[in-house]
Amino acid sequence: MNYNLKMEEQIKKIKNPPSLLLHVCCAPCSSSVLERLGEIFQITCFFYNPNITEEEEYQKRLLELKNFIKKLKTKYEISILEGRYNKNEFFEISKGLEKEKERGKRCYLCYQLRLEETAKVADDHRYDYFATTLTLSPYKNSDYVNEIGKRLDEKCKTTYLYSDFKKKNGYKRSIELSQEYNLYRQDYCGCIYSKLERMTQKEKTSIN
Repeated sequence: MNYNLKMEEQIKKIKNPPSLLLHVCCAPCSSSVLERLGEIFQITCFFYNPNITEEEEYQKRLLELKNFIKKLKTKYEISILEGRYNKNEFFEISKGLEKEKERGKRCYLCYQLRLEETAKVADDHRYDYFATTLTLSPYKNSDYVNEIGKRLDEKCKTTYLYSDFKKKNGYKRSIELSQEYNLYRQDYCGCIYSKLERMTQKEKTSIN
């Protein structure tokens, strides 16, 4: 399925600026998404990322997101809501999957963990839509993300906004905005397993 096209079909039906609870993993991944959707939705960025193993890294990404939102000019004002931070939530769902490759079952459960919390908060606070920036990254499985979003959409009152934000040069634009705003970029998702996998890849590259 073309999830970007499906999102555009959803957007065509919008008449007044609806509220959107947008799960955000970091400032770079949010950049082109906020630039695009900030012209259509009243957005609250929801920073809920228990997958980030190191608290220092967590705080660094959160601060960078806050600073970026202050600088970015969009039609509708963007706010931020910080979720709880408990890395044990991630370790609990990833038990037995420590050696899984990125984009595998461990990642699926991680997407599910974060999207379930986003949907719950969106319902509790009566947002019109919920979505996630996770589909911007080429390292993330957009089919997984949208499959989970569709299932949650069927359970809750808030509407899931389908997406594949890497489409229409979304990922390319995020790199441009990261350079323009001098954003802190990282080459792993945040969890220790992703970090170790990326380090191993770098070592192999340097040897070759």
